[in-house]
Amino acid sequence: MTALTVAGVLLGGALAGCGGAAVPAPGAPAPASPTAPARAAAPSAAPKKPPTMAPGPAGRTPVFERRPTGGGAAGGAAEKAAAEKVVALTFDADMTADQGARAKAGERFDNPELIALLRRLKVPSTVFMTGRWAEEYPAQAKEIGTDDLFEVANHSYSHYAFTADCYGLPVVAKDTMTRDVERAFSAFRQAGVRNVVPYFRFPGGCYDDAALRALGPADVTAVQWDVVSGDAFATDAGAVAEQVLDGVRPGSLVVMHCTRSAAPVTAEAISRIVPELRKRGYRFVKVSELMEG
Repeated sequence: MTALTVAGVLLGGALAGCGGAAVPAPGAPAPASPTAPARAAAPSAAPKKPPTMAPGPAGRTPVFERRPTGGGAAGGAAEKAAAEKVVALTFDADMTADQGARAKAGERFDNPELIALLRRLKVPSTVFMTGRWAEEYPAQAKEIGTDDLFEVANHSYSHYAFTADCYGLPVVAKDTMTRDVERAFSAFRQAGVRNVVPYFRFPGGCYDDAALRALGPADVTAVQWDVVSGDAFATDAGAVAEQVLDGVRPGSLVVMHCTRSAAPVTAEAISRIVPELRKRGYRFVKVSELMEG
C-alpha cells in the first residue's frame, strides 16, 4: 500500500543589498552585473520508506501480527523495543464491491465521528481501506489519507475473500488476487490519498498458503493482529473496550472497524480504551512504527 511524499526544501536566492546603484559616466560602458557565486541546492528530504518484511519461501507474502517480544540479547536494543509499551490501533474501512445499492439506499459504511474522535484524542492510527470504500467516500478517503495522523493500508478493492468459507464472503479467484489489490491502490490515487503504506489486510483475516503465493507479485506485507476488539456488529461499547483492554500487551496490534453500519459502537469504545491505555503507560503508534521495532 506507495511511500509518503515529502516536499523538497529549496533555498531562496540571496536578498539584494540596500543602497542606490552606481551611475556610469557619460559614454562609459555600463558596469557588468556581478555574478553571484553558485549555491549548491539544498538536498531534498528523502521520503521515509515504510518498513516491510522480506518475502517468505518461494516469494510468499510475509505476514506481520504484532511486534516480536524476544530474540534480542538481554538488555539489548531489540529486547528493549519489544518491551516498550506501544500499541497499534487499526481500523478496517470495509465496503464490498456489491454494496453500492445499499449505500445509495442510505446505509453508512463510513464513520466520520470515529475519525474526528481519533483526531481529538491525537491517536496515530492505520486505516485499512477497501478500494470500493474510497470510491464511495472519496472526500473522506482523501481527508484521512492526507492527515499525517493516519496512514492508509490496502484492504483489497472488493472486500471479497481470498480463501473459501470466509464469513460467507464471495471469493476472489487466485489469478485475480494481485489485480484486486492493485485496483485498490489505484482507487486511493484517484481519491487523492497520499499517506499510503505497502501493507495489506486480508478481508475477514482469511488466508492460506495458496493466497500468500498468489499475492506475492503485489509486493506487500500482510498485516493481521493479536487483539480482536469484537466491535463488528457489537452493541455493547463497554464489552468491546473490556475485550481490548484485557488483550493488549506491549507491541500489540488491535483490529477494529471504521464502518457505522457494521460497527456502531466503536467510537464509544475508543473513548474508553484510549484514556485507560494511556493511564497504563501505553503510547499509540501506526503499524509502520510498530513494524520498525
